[in-house]
Amino acid sequence: EYMGQEVIVNLDKDEYSSTWLGNKSVYRTRMAIADGGDLIILAPGIKTFGEDSKIDQLIRKFGYRKTPEIINFLKDSLELKQNLSAAAHLIHGSSEGRFNITYCTSKNGLTKEEVESVGYLYNSFEDLSKIYDINKMKDGVNVMENGEEVFFIRNPSVGLWAHKSRLEISSRKGKRERTEKEEEEE
Repeated sequence: EYMGQEVIVNLDKDEYSSTWLGNKSVYRTRMAIADGGDLIILAPGIKTFGEDSKIDQLIRKFGYRKTPEIINFLKDSLELKQNLSAAAHLIHGSSEGRFNITYCTSKNGLTKEEVESVGYLYNSFEDLSKIYDINKMKDGVNVMENGEEVFFIRNPSVGLWAHKSRLEISSRKGKRERTEKEEEEE
């Protein structure tokens, strides 16, 4: 488990055009980010929130809020009750106030006002991609030129469990458990 202060996730511009898909970066990293930390999502291809106009409208209306807030919206909103997948998405896309989520969109993507209206922080993809150059970063822990340590994920669709170090730890752990069981049997 990383439990670091800053996680950087890259959303390939050809694969991710909405936060509906891009929020894999939120729900697949939430347990690896320290309280008070930052999730910075480099999202040059994000142009909309929902994958269709109805879901997009609901995300714009209710935003990514804490679970109790979404549950309260559900009590009063027939349109949200009729779209429970949207309600679940809004909850899964929230940090529950534990860490900051910053979407870094490009000039032709979602605007600062749009991103902030749904409860996220905003930064320019053009500016942050100069600091976090995905062509120079490797998956996992990186130490930046200023000494800052960040955890980089090139593609959140793959998942944290596929990181090489996780597989090595899992493999060693499995061998250790077998050895202990074998010893008990002897």
